[in-house]
Amino acid sequence: MAIAVALGLAACGDESGGSPATTSTQTASAAGTATQLFDPCTGIPDAALTSAGLDPASKQIGVGGVKQPGWEICGWKGADFTLGVFSNNMSVAEFERKPGNVDFQDVTIAGRTGRQFRVDDAAKDQMCDVLFPARQGLLQLTLVNKTADQNPCDRLATIGEAIVPALPK
Repeated sequence: MAIAVALGLAACGDESGGSPATTSTQTASAAGTATQLFDPCTGIPDAALTSAGLDPASKQIGVGGVKQPGWEICGWKGADFTLGVFSNNMSVAEFERKPGNVDFQDVTIAGRTGRQFRVDDAAKDQMCDVLFPARQGLLQLTLVNKTADQNPCDRLATIGEAIVPALPK
């Protein structure tokens, strides 16, 4: 799972993991006001994770257990895939300008519009990423298939039906 989360972070730039003892991290926005970041480790209910085919007990905070400045990050394992959920105060437009993030397109998951993309060097048949704008900035879902049996973006859309409703708007 650390590989999946690290690949998702490669798309992000500077990152930070979640804290099991808190529900959010404060980061300074461009206007200088504090923004509460959503902590996916505490904000996504176990029932949603289970419904998505993820094991709540497999929770991994940050990247390989290491928090990353400016981000809240959590990941879980499914039978043959992993899901990372990232929270940051960047805008989707800023994220789209990062080198290496390519093939952006609009998607709707669980009734919420987002931007699907891929990381240029990532295996197309194994990874899919979707960004959702939020009051705090953005939320990112990164799915990594362990096998090439299923399209990762189709799978992320299905899994997202259980996860996306738990994300703040």
